[in-house]
Amino acid sequence: MARLQVKGDDLVVRLSAAERLGARRRRLRVPLAAVEDVAVMEDWWRALRGEPETAVWLPGNYFVGVRRHPRGRDFAVMRMPRPVVSVDLGPLSPFARLVVSDPHPEAAASAIRTAARERGAAPQWP
Repeated sequence: MARLQVKGDDLVVRLSAAERLGARRRRLRVPLAAVEDVAVMEDWWRALRGEPETAVWLPGNYFVGVRRHPRGRDFAVMRMPRPVVSVDLGPLSPFARLVVSDPHPEAAASAIRTAARERGAAPQWP
């Protein structure tokens, strides 16, 4: 299962072996300075935008890949019906949003918020 980790000044999405095949990448790294908002969504489908671009998708089970929409591209690694961590990103990132079914969504979201706040890159979330 994918995991969100803070490594230095970056937010890293670590993928399992099967997810790497579907996503066609080993991991994804974006600067913490690009983080604009972080939320945990119990309803995974609320985080999805646009249409699949390059993805492996089994409706109702999982989605791994990129979705394209009018505001850009989102990278998602989701296992339904688990909650997801949704990270909205700014122009420093190749993606507009990351959506990940992390095994510990609340802890991951909190770590991202704290790291972004410490680096002065993000708004002061509650």
